Amino acid sequence: MATAIIFLFSQCSKRKSGEQPVLDSAYVTQYMNSKPVFKDDLYWAMQFYKEREYKLGWFKDHELVPQAEQMLGVVKRAGEEGLDPANYNVVDFDALLKELKGIKRDLEKRDELEKEIDAALSATYLNWASDYYRGLLEPREQSKADWDVKRNRMKLHIALQSVLGERESNLPYAQFKPMHPEYANLKKALANYRKIKAEGGWPKIPAGASLKPGQSSPVVPLLKKRLAAFIAPDSLNKGQDNAFTPELSAALKKFQEENGLTATGTLNKPTVAFMNIPVDDRIRQVIINMERWRWIPQSFEPNYLIVNIPEFRLRVYEKGKEEINMKVIVGKELNSTPIFSDLMEHVVLSPYWNIPPGILKNEIAPKVASNPGYLESMDMEVIDKSGNPVDPSSVDWSAAGTGSFPYTVRRKPGPKNDLGDVKFIFPNSMNIYLHDTPSTELFSMSKRDFSHGCVRVERPIDLAVYLLRDSGWDKSKIMDQVQTRKEKYVPLKKKMPVYLVYLTASADPNGKVRFYDDVYGHDQKLKSMYFSKL
Repeated sequence: MATAIIFLFSQCSKRKSGEQPVLDSAYVTQYMNSKPVFKDDLYWAMQFYKEREYKLGWFKDHELVPQAEQMLGVVKRAGEEGLDPANYNVVDFDALLKELKGIKRDLEKRDELEKEIDAALSATYLNWASDYYRGLLEPREQSKADWDVKRNRMKLHIALQSVLGERESNLPYAQFKPMHPEYANLKKALANYRKIKAEGGWPKIPAGASLKPGQSSPVVPLLKKRLAAFIAPDSLNKGQDNAFTPELSAALKKFQEENGLTATGTLNKPTVAFMNIPVDDRIRQVIINMERWRWIPQSFEPNYLIVNIPEFRLRVYEKGKEEINMKVIVGKELNSTPIFSDLMEHVVLSPYWNIPPGILKNEIAPKVASNPGYLESMDMEVIDKSGNPVDPSSVDWSAAGTGSFPYTVRRKPGPKNDLGDVKFIFPNSMNIYLHDTPSTELFSMSKRDFSHGCVRVERPIDLAVYLLRDSGWDKSKIMDQVQTRKEKYVPLKKKMPVYLVYLTASADPNGKVRFYDDVYGHDQKLKSMYFSKL
């Protein structure tokens, strides 16, 4: 194909006679509907040609523009993105270009071929770009994808204009590049893991193997080879071949830390199980996380907060720079934290905890029914819709947790409050928010899925100080308010975008990948959907 395109560029004197042909809406519609893979992108093709009054996009003076060869080369390498090149290489451009090259004086036939090639190039780009930039799957239509983060709304006809140099843009799509560096890092990880697979994969560690520093075992060479896919091999070659040295223990500990395992520096059953996950499974895990990055908006706001649920970690970014990084606790599998995005509007100091209906019905009401003094002992109270206190003995507790229950049961601000000293509100129908917790010991656990769905944060006061830094609230003022044990809503001067996402693999710029536990089983669902499309 490249040879045919280069030849066309060398035949300028023979090709420039006559005006450039023009398409029309009927032609574009008919062409896009002529192949099943192009039908879904008819809208974008019509937008592209309509805005240019149906002039050809890929030809100038009857010569193909250089972007045609570049685009076709990128599409042929779609496998590097975890996509199937066969889904995009559906037009035989070699045959079309060969036919065009052979035309001498039949200008009418030349024009018809140029129209066909132009429509085919646009259709091919849009077919590829739709999957590459917006995702192979549509998560909101695939409820099993468990994803309600606002979508990438890239307008593909504008992207095509940028690719052709007709619209100025600093966005990566002008050079056929991914929108997010995190995606590019995972692409490098995919290449690395495919190389590992091509070289035979990694060795399987015996299921019952265990090692502690100072021990000697034939398992050690296997462990070194397994760690070499994660840590520089040169750092693992010190000491005797079978000796589990302090350096090797440190390398193993680092591996455990960065992959969500309990960092003991010893080889144990959970670590062996993690290491023995086949390389093919890891390749698929990288690919579906690349797909999730395609769903994310093409650019984040200047300032935003993001929680990666499987990583149990929260980060705040300001103008692209990480300002806050802390551990979080997320929901148990039966009370899984939802994946969505919203805007944080308030920080609540000394919050009440309104008992959720399920907890009220299943946990609180039975105890109150058998012990009238239970609420007072737990620093809880009942209020009516006007906020007035209600005597618990006057309440029909059989209706608690149902739509007919006319009261709110809440825990007062203070040391027993499940929300701790601070709550962070981004209003949503699921009543999910970030909050403090008195159970701080749980942050020392490597796997932190203990909540009823909301997200508990490790350093809530630090987060509150940061979010309220422009609202006249410093740490001293915040702590003074907390000590009053009176609930206080403080609005953010500017609403903060919040993203709760689910990414089970991340990589650094060198493609060194970290994997996180699929705590809610979303990976398996997504794999079955994604790979059935390939």
